[in-house]
Amino acid sequence: QVHLVESGGGLVQAGGSLSLSCTAPGRTLSTYSMGWFRQAPGKEQEFVAGINWNGAITNYADFVKGRFTISRDKIQNTVTLHMASLTPEDTAVYYCAGRMTNLVLTRAADYFSWGQGTQVTVSL
Repeated sequence: QVHLVESGGGLVQAGGSLSLSCTAPGRTLSTYSMGWFRQAPGKEQEFVAGINWNGAITNYADFVKGRFTISRDKIQNTVTLHMASLTPEDTAVYYCAGRMTNLVLTRAADYFSWGQGTQVTVSL
């Protein structure tokens, strides 16, 4: 397991953009497949986007396709979720997850490492 730290959450108006970052202080993420999940109040946690260890393969939930982009920077040791055209329905706590595998994982149960989450609030 690796300790993951998210950053970049905050308050944004509908239609706006926000980028979330995930890193692992003191550890390399170069062999980890990474994912972003979110959980809104009163709702179950859901998969948002995933990226494999070298960034060649990505996977997105249908509700974010065309709006969100997941990417990774090997040098900066970060995984970024860029979110655009945000709506109030995107309001949630966003979690970064990782696992040392070459697959893109979409199920939360398949990830071994998690961050503490970062709040994203989209206002009208």
